[in-house]
Amino acid sequence: MLAGVALLAGTGITAVAVAPMVPDAALLPQRLVLETIEPTGLQSQLDALAAQDLSLTRSDITRSTDTVEALLARLGVRDSSAAQFLRTDFHGRQVVTGRGGKLVQVNTLADGSLQDLVLRYPSDQSELSKTHFNRVTVVRGPDGRWISRLLSVPYESHTRLASGTIRSSLFGATDEAGVPDAVAAELADIFSTDIDFHRELRKGDTFSVVYESLSADAQPVPWNEGAGRVLAAEFVNAGRAHHAVWFAPSGGRGAYFSADGQSKQRAFLASPMEFSRVTSGFAMRFHPLMKSWRRHLGVDYGAPVGTPVRAVAEGVVDFSGWQNGYGNVVQVNHGKGKTTLYAHLSRRDVKVGQRVPQGHRVGAVGMTGWTTGPHLHFEFRINGEHQDPLRAAKAAEAVQLDAALRPQFTEVVRTVQAKLELADTLLPQRGATE
Repeated sequence: MLAGVALLAGTGITAVAVAPMVPDAALLPQRLVLETIEPTGLQSQLDALAAQDLSLTRSDITRSTDTVEALLARLGVRDSSAAQFLRTDFHGRQVVTGRGGKLVQVNTLADGSLQDLVLRYPSDQSELSKTHFNRVTVVRGPDGRWISRLLSVPYESHTRLASGTIRSSLFGATDEAGVPDAVAAELADIFSTDIDFHRELRKGDTFSVVYESLSADAQPVPWNEGAGRVLAAEFVNAGRAHHAVWFAPSGGRGAYFSADGQSKQRAFLASPMEFSRVTSGFAMRFHPLMKSWRRHLGVDYGAPVGTPVRAVAEGVVDFSGWQNGYGNVVQVNHGKGKTTLYAHLSRRDVKVGQRVPQGHRVGAVGMTGWTTGPHLHFEFRINGEHQDPLRAAKAAEAVQLDAALRPQFTEVVRTVQAKLELADTLLPQRGATE
């Protein structure tokens, strides 16, 4: 090695710059060429595009104030026959029927004539609302006539994990964790018989949740913020952990169970609404109209007019009408001397003698009768005696898991428990997609 270095040291080495063997561009002859170009007229360019049968795709979200003409104009559709069909066809009318927020996509030719339209919106069937959406397709047939078709299509589902800590309220914590409000409301519903979220929620309580994020034909859905079913959750309230797992056995209906196999669903729901604010509990209170202290024989829930009100248990409607200070009232008989009453409703959606399942809509929040603002007055009675509805729901019996389903349930619990432990590690981050 040293000999090699000495040899190099004794040899003169010179760096030589080698010029490229090409002429200098600055020395080449130059010539300026001027040529007049006449641009093709705009109309001829549009005609050329139209001759190629180009298809244009546009998407939008419907509005509650939309008419067929307004929606098509916003989508760039200029097709009177398509507009006429959408106004008169049963499926086609869904583009402007009911609530807004539906996904609509059109394909048109360059002249604005419609080739096809696809509408996507939530399923109106309660048993499918969490798993399927409706897809309406409108296409022009070979004979030039319009054809519509309605299909119920499964969502594409992705699993999301999130955790949070209560600082002031449940919805404040879920917002901080990036959890959709629909999932927060479902959490409150799932644990409603374990935790009174109006009285027992504590600063420092924590939650972890595994839930579905949904898309319709690979498009994010605008309804419910794209949130699907809660698959598993843990809520630690005042140091005590509560668990819930969604379990749907093969060929059976799904439900939430605790980790030890007890059903989270009781014979009576804790609240006649998915989530609301208790403004007056089952206790003595100063009556705002009578200006005196009186015993309050029910629970008042503050909520906007029109908020759906549901039956807390299966039963038969034995009254649906007007009751003086209570305004619009629905009363449901659940058997064994148990009845519930829903007052101050803006509307009644059931009739006397009608059998309603648990969770069935019986009316909507209003301010009829003697009231100072929109709310629901809810009563629970046993043999005519008023009971605290919140305590009655907690005392209701729970359903045990069938022993034959235990192995399948245990495997589900093992899988979701691993995801919940992973969700715990996200604190205080905003959530992640699996």
